[in-house]
Amino acid sequence: MPDPIPLIQAKSLIRALHGEVHASPAFWFMRQAGRYLPEYRQTRAKAKDFISLCLDPELASEITLQPVRRFAMDGAILFADILLVPHALGQPVAFKEGEGPVLTPIADAAAIDNLKAAAGDALGRLQPVAETVRRVAADLPLDTALLGFAGAPWTVATYMVEGGTSRDFRLVKSFAYRDPRGFAGLIELLTEATIAYLSAQITAGAEAVQLFDSWAGILSETGFERWVIEPTRKIAAALKQRFPTVPVIGFPRGAGLLYERYAVETGVDVVSLDTAVPPGFARDRLQTRLAVQGNLDPVLLIVGGAALEVAVKELRSVLGHGPFVFNLGHGVLPQTPPENVAALARLLAEPLAAS
Repeated sequence: MPDPIPLIQAKSLIRALHGEVHASPAFWFMRQAGRYLPEYRQTRAKAKDFISLCLDPELASEITLQPVRRFAMDGAILFADILLVPHALGQPVAFKEGEGPVLTPIADAAAIDNLKAAAGDALGRLQPVAETVRRVAADLPLDTALLGFAGAPWTVATYMVEGGTSRDFRLVKSFAYRDPRGFAGLIELLTEATIAYLSAQITAGAEAVQLFDSWAGILSETGFERWVIEPTRKIAAALKQRFPTVPVIGFPRGAGLLYERYAVETGVDVVSLDTAVPPGFARDRLQTRLAVQGNLDPVLLIVGGAALEVAVKELRSVLGHGPFVFNLGHGVLPQTPPENVAALARLLAEPLAAS
């Protein structure tokens, strides 16, 4: 990786992630490359399945660049999936239409031992992702930053143990309660794999990274501390030691009041807010410590019009006077009209009125 660029020379999104306040906020959107774009659907049809799409550098780099070409976001987020890590560890992963991800469930410590035996080759299996990063980095506009990402260990573990999505997370919680030492082995394996995976993305050209902990909010405070805060702290510390100028964004979706502990204790540079986090709480309890990112309801992008304009104005009026990156509270929904995304980009280009 080249020598770090002085912050004053960094791209606008990177400066914002480091805490610089902008009159017009830097912005990007979670899941900004996806099914709502006709060009994505055309590119998706060229791959035999979703895993193949994610591991094809030519197709994945094209998809990563598509929304930036249309909407001129300040950041492009790598097109990949959080379940590439278990795939690389040897766990069978498939994506079925109308059903989502399907995995062969991890049920006990013996299954975890089998994954550990395959862990040495995992990073090699993810080299196509690093190649995608290199290609995108070479083709981005000069002031557009490239974000890498990974699933946080707890969230990835939920899919690995449940065998896919879940309504009650009974299997993964039971495993963690019944055999905390064995379950800790899975979390430790995923923590080390995530550090290696994100390091490879940064080395290839990612300028910031985000940890998606989509199911952080289903845990008690004790579980949140052990399975969310602790592994996130280890990942952030390892990345900071290797890449001290690269911002780490954490997204503990659904964490509620525990957002504050997450912001204080994990060592991330930025906390990304889900839709339910009150902006006033974020301003008063989080933004005084670090930059915040979020948290427009993605459904407002479907609705558009006056409802979208009012919500954007209100969100910016509360959070826009401090360190802030505009984003959604979750990903862009497939039903979103592209013209509404373009309208939002125009709204964000307008300077924020003085408070």
